[in-house]
Amino acid sequence: MRSVPSYSHLQTFPTQKPRHAMRDLSTLFLTRDGKRNLNQRKLGSWNWIVSVICVVALVPFANADDASEPEDAIQFNRDIRPILSENCFHCHGPDDENREAGLHLDTEEGAKDWAIIEGDWEASEVWLRMVSDDPDMLMPPPDSERKVTPEQTELVRRWIEQGAHYQSHWSFISPADVDVPDEDALGEQSSAGANEIDRFLNLALTKAGLQPEGEADRETWLRRVTFDLIGIPPTLSEMDAFLADDSPMAKVRVIDRLLARPEYGERMATDWLDAARYSDTYGYQVDRDRFVWPWRDWVTNAFNDNMPYDEFVTQQLAGDLLPGATREQILATTFNRLHPQKVEGGSVPEEFRIEYVADRAQTVATAMMGLTYECCRCHNHKYDPISQENYFQLNAFFDNIDEAGLYSYFTPSVPTPTLPLPTEEEERRLKQLQSDIAVAEQRLRTTIQERRDHWSEQLNQTNLTSIDSLPEHRLAKPVASLDFEDEPKSPNQSVEGKVGKAWQLTGDDAVATEVGNFDRSQPFSVSLWMKTPDLKERAVVWHRSRAWTDAASRGYELLILDGKLQWSQIHFWPGNAISVVTNEAIPVGEWVHVTATTEGSSSASGLKIHVNGKAVETSVVRDTLTKQIQGGGGDNITIGERMRDRGFKKGAVDQFRVFDVRLSDLEIQQLARDKYEFDTESDWDRDQLIDHALERWDEEVASARAKLREARVAKCKLEDSLDEIMVMRELPEQRPTHLLARGVYDSPQQVVQPGTPDFLPPMNSDGSSRPNRLTLAKWLCDRGHPLTSRVAVNRLWQICFGQGLVRTPEDFGSQGMPPTHPELLDWLALDLTDNGWDLKRMMKQIMLSDAYGRSSVSTQDKLALVDPSNRLLSHFPTYRLPAEMLRDQALAAGGRLVRTMGGPPAKPYEVEVSFKPTDRDKGEGLYRRSLYTYWKRTSPAPVMTTLDAAKRDVCRVQRERTASPLQAFVMLNGPQTIEASRGLAERLVREASSQDVKTVLRDAFRVTTSRRPTQDHLSVLVDLYDEQLNYFQTHESATSEFLSIGDAEPDASLDANRVAAMTVVVGTLLNFDLCLVKR
Repeated sequence: MRSVPSYSHLQTFPTQKPRHAMRDLSTLFLTRDGKRNLNQRKLGSWNWIVSVICVVALVPFANADDASEPEDAIQFNRDIRPILSENCFHCHGPDDENREAGLHLDTEEGAKDWAIIEGDWEASEVWLRMVSDDPDMLMPPPDSERKVTPEQTELVRRWIEQGAHYQSHWSFISPADVDVPDEDALGEQSSAGANEIDRFLNLALTKAGLQPEGEADRETWLRRVTFDLIGIPPTLSEMDAFLADDSPMAKVRVIDRLLARPEYGERMATDWLDAARYSDTYGYQVDRDRFVWPWRDWVTNAFNDNMPYDEFVTQQLAGDLLPGATREQILATTFNRLHPQKVEGGSVPEEFRIEYVADRAQTVATAMMGLTYECCRCHNHKYDPISQENYFQLNAFFDNIDEAGLYSYFTPSVPTPTLPLPTEEEERRLKQLQSDIAVAEQRLRTTIQERRDHWSEQLNQTNLTSIDSLPEHRLAKPVASLDFEDEPKSPNQSVEGKVGKAWQLTGDDAVATEVGNFDRSQPFSVSLWMKTPDLKERAVVWHRSRAWTDAASRGYELLILDGKLQWSQIHFWPGNAISVVTNEAIPVGEWVHVTATTEGSSSASGLKIHVNGKAVETSVVRDTLTKQIQGGGGDNITIGERMRDRGFKKGAVDQFRVFDVRLSDLEIQQLARDKYEFDTESDWDRDQLIDHALERWDEEVASARAKLREARVAKCKLEDSLDEIMVMRELPEQRPTHLLARGVYDSPQQVVQPGTPDFLPPMNSDGSSRPNRLTLAKWLCDRGHPLTSRVAVNRLWQICFGQGLVRTPEDFGSQGMPPTHPELLDWLALDLTDNGWDLKRMMKQIMLSDAYGRSSVSTQDKLALVDPSNRLLSHFPTYRLPAEMLRDQALAAGGRLVRTMGGPPAKPYEVEVSFKPTDRDKGEGLYRRSLYTYWKRTSPAPVMTTLDAAKRDVCRVQRERTASPLQAFVMLNGPQTIEASRGLAERLVREASSQDVKTVLRDAFRVTTSRRPTQDHLSVLVDLYDEQLNYFQTHESATSEFLSIGDAEPDASLDANRVAAMTVVVGTLLNFDLCLVKR
């Protein structure tokens, strides 16, 4: 027996409480117009209900702690909670703020305080209200469109009569150690070949008076298991090998072989991509392409490597926070960034940043815990004990990365934070270039030190008194110079300047220059006189970029922020940039000389700001620049205005200069003063002159500096060429997360800390640091967590049987369906955790059960009455194959399926029509597995969505199954299916030259359905072939037109009419029930 962790705090609904004195119930007898109705309760004639015999087939799924209860005992979780949750919790549930009449039916204390009397249903107001015939007294109210049925009211009556015992919600209690049912309890259902799973299932069948159906034929089982594990049908050789293997280990060998196939990871990844809302585009209206497919390949590899599920969860949530995190572990965190992203004009960045955070939290809640967290963004959850504060506490785990609310419209920049993805050779080159830079920097320092003594001696031999006495060629010359002496274009105005005239700017009318398209490895300087009329919150002094609210802001800029100067170089703001800000605000209402310089190091330490000729102290705002700052438009420096930003309104500028070198301190002082005189006897002045000489005159220093720049340029070029992908990376300091009133981004309330709901186990923390995503991941993967392992095994069960043991995988809460076999669910959950979270082992265990191997044909007449939806799995469920499997099956049958794994998305035929101006692929891209199909979020692949593939706009853990004429249309007439059918048809026609038609049609049937045809099948196929052959022989033009569908060239050596006829036959088989439906 396993030891069960104790979580005493989970007992949300105590089983025993002292009886409270009855309150004055008069408040309950208010009519709906607010008037009292104390004289008489108009209660319906409920006596007839008591006498009704409720013929309700209750599926036995008692929890472990219910084992001692009698068979007819009413169980709160099974029988009563669904009734109260559906009809009562909306007004009388966990939501404190909107609870009506003070009635708290979701807890035992609240219900038994005055509305339920243990053992006395006649005095229990809850039951009396349910059966009232007075519309003013009836609950739920008639206009609520909810109604409790007579069968349900009888269950409530019996429950109250038996003591009205409450239970904690089943999924909020840690999985209990469960004894596997004894063989003796199974009676006739006992089977020597049954495993532990079958014992749980067969016990339920025994209690329901049902028999398990017999074993499926071997062909059906092989097709079933092959699709479930690799997503494509078995080949003829695989079928023949399995049918020839009559050993007891035959099925084991098949499963082991399939689990070892690389296609296993591709098949398993398909479901996870739905949950992760994977898409190759950003979404919303613009819906531009994005680079995220390396994460998809990571998922495939993780499944193939049989990564334990706890590691699978941990790396995706917090791989970047693991000690010594590898590139692959950081790449895994792209999972959190796969939500839709916004760029449309007029969008508020912070509004959508908040949406991204919410999406991450909700995805984790749904995909890993099966909780409907989104229901408590605006208020407390109506049905589950999750508060609005809990919602934002979960958000806080995902609210601490350096991201923008919008991606870039004008550039292809990847939203930060990002991870570069170099090849092994590029990685080697990067390390070498970094070493070259370090060597060059040391050489430059050494050369400067060596040459300093030389220039000190030279200075002793000169008689300099001012910069004016320096030779003209010894000072830097500007590449652009604006003195503002001319009249500006209206509405900018000419005003008195620092030197002559200046221009006063409106903030909306730009002053353009003709220079400034510097790259990040280029040293340069910009200086000007400026006067600000007020302490501006934000103003653009000058910039080289396209627009601010274009999230990239790629280029560079000098801003006033809260009165201080901020000097930045940007690839994508905020996470890929260098930026410094002055510690002090600039003076208001007076002329100030400002110079911004950069040494071209792509480091914040290389950015300097001088005010009135003196270097001022600055603080680093960002220091993460790793990509180019050019591109995106706005190639020249612009003064005073920027698109969608706040300009330098009523600010004045004078003597604007641009230099393509980093100015020395001496040169900056000269620009800031009418005449700079210095004393060669002064140590400070001597140092300024020596630094200037080293910066501008010394050839040896210049040579060393050129070598350094050469190394930096090479590294920048390589970094700029690297692909990068969105990932998670924590900010150095925690961003405060606020509870938002009604969930609205601009209505912050109190600050909340990262945390989890009280009804779940506490998060282990030593208290020394704030919980982060790694803390959350460890909490989720703790053995005692009541949800994670249950949700995981339920998803595996859903893969195998079409539906999980919990048929609402997105909702394990009060509104969700209870498990059909709760003890089995707990046993599987603990079996998963106790065996290293091994997914392949779990899949193998499920697939070796008798239940998985049963026939899908039901032979029991009473099944329609006892178990019409096959919850008890007396026979194997049947349902149409998923969209990807239908398409891949056709390609595999036609011999056209390209098995190449990974890489960029493929664009099949329908892309040409649906995704204009996107072009479809040519060659292999048309025939790759559906997993790799280009997924455009606002318009997913039409064939896939017609066949019920998820849209992936949000987390989806279960696909809908629909039936529509369009599905038959795409399977019969889609170019992909017709071309695939022709591929198989050509092979069959070649073989028919040495065999009769029946023989090749038999192979066609086996290839498409994975089973041997009956004589009736063959007879129908022969007739169809003959009929179609006759048609095409008499309609030559139809033959050529039909065979021209698709890019693949027809085999000209074959009889075209026979190929066309056989193509129709194969296409018909691909639409046959045995081909479309998993049995």
